[in-house]
Amino acid sequence: MSYRILLVDDEPDILEFVGFNLTKEGFDVSTAPNGLIAIEKARKTLPHLVLLDVMMPEMDGMEVCRKLREMPEMANTIIVFLSARGEDESQLRGFELGADDYITKPIHPKLLVSRIKAILKRRECGSETGEAEVAMAGKDVITIDRERFVVVKNGNELVLPRKEFQLLALLYSKPQKVFSREEIYATVWGSEVIVGDRTIDVHIRKLRTKIGEDHIVTIKGVGYKYQ
Repeated sequence: MSYRILLVDDEPDILEFVGFNLTKEGFDVSTAPNGLIAIEKARKTLPHLVLLDVMMPEMDGMEVCRKLREMPEMANTIIVFLSARGEDESQLRGFELGADDYITKPIHPKLLVSRIKAILKRRECGSETGEAEVAMAGKDVITIDRERFVVVKNGNELVLPRKEFQLLALLYSKPQKVFSREEIYATVWGSEVIVGDRTIDVHIRKLRTKIGEDHIVTIKGVGYKYQ
């Protein structure tokens, strides 16, 4: 399968260099020099993955991420920030807006390609699932359709970013089982991806606002469980 990647950066050298290395690895790469063009191209090409800079003219990467996550057709698109801004606040903001990963520049092109392949591999593994699962949670009926990456609560479809969906699907797979932070990081983010301690808390908080406060329980000092 040839994955479609949309590369968004206002530096022509980055577009050319990174685009060349990704194309060489067999990816179908399109590019955009700013956020406004990125939104247009995303609608036309429906990329599997968007590689997104933060600091750009017209519309910065954070706003682009937010707008992409509001588009139903982009619900399953992987969004990865590739930015020189490596501070925790910027990364947390990206995750809060629905990013799946955050890679800091500069990065060796071979390592970048390896990271992207690992992210896409986890996407493949996440889509090799079976039929929808249905569970009662208090007065709520919650359905997780792993094949379509759809969550339905009481008949209403919820659009979740990929990481939120994968996190919910993991907890939901074994109700009442306490998943440690280490298990969650390894399963959802992968052991080769380094994420901050607060990343999981941000995703849990966002999930609770969408499916209800009572369904995901914090086990202090250990992790989380679904009930």
